[in-house]
This record gives sequence, structure tokens and C-alpha cells, in this order.
Amino acid sequence: MPYIPHTEDDIQQMLSSIGANNIEELFDEIPAALKDTKLSEVPSRLSEMDVQRLMNQRAAQDGTPLCFAGAGAYEHHIPSAVWEITTRGEFYSAYTPYQAEASQGTLQLIYEYQTMIASLTGMDVSNASLYEAASGLAEAVLMAVRSNRKSKSKRILMPATVNPSYRRTTHTIVKNQGITLETLDYDKQGGFIDPTSLPAEPGDFAALVIPQPNFFGSLEEVDALTDWAHKHKALVIAVVNPMSLAILKAPGDWGTNGADIACGEGQPFGIPLASGGPYFGFMCCKKAQARQLPGRIVGRTVDLDGKEGFTLTLQAREQHIRRSKATSNICTNQGLLVTAATIYLSIMGFEGIRQTALASHQNMTSLAGMLEKTNGITKVFNRPFFHEILIQTTKPASKIIEKLAEQHIVAGVSLADDYPELENALLICVTETKTEQDISLFVTQLDNCLNTQ
Repeated sequence: MPYIPHTEDDIQQMLSSIGANNIEELFDEIPAALKDTKLSEVPSRLSEMDVQRLMNQRAAQDGTPLCFAGAGAYEHHIPSAVWEITTRGEFYSAYTPYQAEASQGTLQLIYEYQTMIASLTGMDVSNASLYEAASGLAEAVLMAVRSNRKSKSKRILMPATVNPSYRRTTHTIVKNQGITLETLDYDKQGGFIDPTSLPAEPGDFAALVIPQPNFFGSLEEVDALTDWAHKHKALVIAVVNPMSLAILKAPGDWGTNGADIACGEGQPFGIPLASGGPYFGFMCCKKAQARQLPGRIVGRTVDLDGKEGFTLTLQAREQHIRRSKATSNICTNQGLLVTAATIYLSIMGFEGIRQTALASHQNMTSLAGMLEKTNGITKVFNRPFFHEILIQTTKPASKIIEKLAEQHIVAGVSLADDYPELENALLICVTETKTEQDISLFVTQLDNCLNTQ
């Protein structure tokens, strides 16, 4: 963005227009006790060159470690064209889509995004995105309770194999609305929800959540779980890694009738890790649930002259005025991130996504094979995987992470806080970005950490 400084005359004219004598009056509602007039950690005034040097030095402190961590955010290659196009002024400062006549470009982009996401998930309808996957799952739970007229309860069956941060966020959002999340424990051998362990008579429940792949990296028996839920008149909420859908069955094809709602994290599609965000969430559903979909839907039409145009087809406008009684309080989408994802998908195409997914899986298969031959390491679960697995080590995962960090390697994610029974388990991930040399180096350093004093 250009640097456009305001002169003193500019500032005074703006202050005069809003009836303020000085800038301090703009913030007079802030109590004096909360104001800090001295920022001790901020250096004194610097030139532009010195500021750039300072920021480069601080950025360098993070380094560029070799990353084998996943757990919901994944390091994929992002073609340079993605953000070069995304940050062009036409996209970067595009007008909000409320006025179709002023925002055809934005509306078309969202329409293309919806089309690709709906196609990838095998669902009928996609909205124009959510904040991120965790709040997306919460919205899916609320949507399922509203949609399932056959259920009188507000029970949601939530597997323990769902990302713990997603479960916590969902609980925070729905707990005061009478909705209960009942945990389904996982099979200790496979790290998945065993369909044969589910009760024959579970009672009335509104929906079953099914992660694929699950938080441990294991693949769930999605067909059997989906049919079991539908047999008991419950909806199915799929929580999926979109990259995996290039090689795994789409939620819309699960079981006999498919999942009813699909959501997840869109970060794998062209969004950098960026120290945890911002990312964006996606949500799709079958046509029967479309009226309960939060956010907005963009449609394609023709004008009076027969020319193609785009407009907001469906939006729960009540979300802006009814507050807690609204269908949803999702009032925005992560527009810039969705733009990047749409451009990423357009550049990569389905075959590019498939090759990325296959390369990630193949790299994980190679790493898993090498780790099985390493003393002190065992694979925790015996299930098929996509590009993450859980390994058991002879030392606490936290110690391994700390030790390998000294070698500029992010070793993975410890699950001890959320799964105390897995204190020595390390969740590791490999994507297409890792070479044979990277994988060999990781195994070598892990071996040294475990088997040398």
C-alpha cells in the first residue's frame, strides 16, 4: 500500500469535521489509568532504513526451521503467483459484496470459490467461508440442531479424535444454548472411532461429528459411521482436511446418503502458516440444509440485457439485527484468504492438488518406514493415514521438541495436555515440501536425541 502522510492542515480539517479539537479528544473515553505514555520496549524514532533493518533482525530470530508439525495447520508450497495476484489492488481493496452493481469482481470470485469447494467436498452448496475451522465446527453444530427436525434433543456426539482446539471452541460457543457435546472415546489400538463399539440404541441425538483424517492422523470408518448416524435419524457433520479430499472419498459420498454438513480449515490452500493465522474456515451442506447455512451464498444470474452477472443469492440478514436470536452471527468472511485460496485452486487445478496430496502421503509413508527401524520409536496406532502419524518414544515428547529445536527442527506436536495417556507420543506431519534429505536428517536427529547421552 502507498504511504500517504497527512499534513497538519489535513489533520486539523478532519478534526474540525468531526467536532474534535485534537487527537486526544478522540480517545477521551479511555481512562487515564489505562494509558501508557512511555513505551519502554519501543525504540526511539528511527529512519525508514533503520526500521527495516530492525524488523529484518527480529524476523531472523524466528529462523527457518525444518517443520514436521501439523495438528491442523500445514506447510505446503504456495506458488509465488498466488499472493502476487491476491495483493493486487483490484482484490486487496475490493468493495464489499453487498452492492452487486459495485462489486461484480468480488462476487464472481466468491462464486468460483463456492463452486470449487462444493465440488471438492461432494456437497450441494457452499457458503462464502467462515473465520476458521474451530468456529466453523461450532456453526455446523448449531446448524445441525436447527436443521434436524426429527430430533428433540440438543445432543451432539463428538469423537475424542476431533482436534481438541475445535472441541474447546465449539463448547465455548454452544454451551450456553442448551447444547451438550458428548464425547465418544477412541479405540486404543487404532486411534479411531470403532463403529462396532457404538451403542445399538444411543437415544435421541441431533448429529454425529466425523473427522477425516482425525486429529491423530488416522482414517475413520466414515461409511459405517455415517450410515449408523442416519439410521438413528441424526445428521452427520464432516470435519475434513480439504487437501486430503483429492485422494480420499468426498463427504458427500460417505455411506449410503453422504454427510449432511462438511466443514474444515482452508489454510492448506495457499495460506502461509504465519505463526497461527489468519486462516479461513469452509462450510458446505446438502440442499436440504441450505436455508440454515450461516454467512452468505453468491449466485450467478443474467440481467435484463441477458448479460451474466453475480449477486448475493442467500444471506441471513437477521444476523445483523437479532443478535443472540439470529440464525448466525457470522457477519463476515475471510475475504482476502478466500481470494488466495481461490487463486491457488485455479492455478493448481484438481490434478495439482491430487499430486500434492499424493506426494505428502508418500513422504509420510517413507518417514514412517524409517522410524519403525529406529530404536526407541513405535507407531502408536495401526490405522491407515494421510500425512500425519502419532509415534511413541522413550522420552517425553516435550523434551524431544525442545532438543530438536536446538537443531532448527520443529519435531512435531506434543499431545500430553489434551491426552494425558499419550504423554510420550509425538504427532508428526510431512507434506510435499520435504525432500529425502530433510526426512533423513529428521530421523537422524531423532535417533540421536533418543539413543545418545
